[in-house]
Amino acid sequence: MTTATTEPARSSERMRPITVRIPEACRITGIGRSKIYELIQSGDIATIKVGTMTLIPVASIEAFLTSHRLRQDLSAL
Repeated sequence: MTTATTEPARSSERMRPITVRIPEACRITGIGRSKIYELIQSGDIATIKVGTMTLIPVASIEAFLTSHRLRQDLSAL
């Protein structure tokens, strides 16, 4: 007979964040702070305000980058 065991999560495994702040968005994308704010202003990247804190959903960043890459791919045809 076997018994089911649950293994604890490894300390090297980290949960992926669902939102990031502006400086982290700049770091992970390589896009400058001013350009991030332009993309937010134009609606290309969504934000969530929590008090004075501005959070950017990682999914919004990924969607923007995917969309931007697809537009570049199509314009190259």
